[in-house]
Amino acid sequence: MEFEQVRDIIVETLSCDADKVLPEARLAEDLEADSLAAVELAMALEEAFGVTIPDEDVAKFATVGDIVEYLKSHAN
Repeated sequence: MEFEQVRDIIVETLSCDADKVLPEARLAEDLEADSLAAVELAMALEEAFGVTIPDEDVAKFATVGDIVEYLKSHAN
């Protein structure tokens, strides 16, 4: 799993500019993702990477880097 794959899913799901999706970008503050967008993003990531992301884990995602690290540690 690569950062670019995660970035592309975030851009598609959140309809944001790819230039803004950096590892340190904050989901709520920088990418304007609300809780519904976070759930949609989690579903897209689950489908793309074949993982299950519990709601309580989704709530812990603060930055794009958090998502990448989570997916790396939970990859099948």
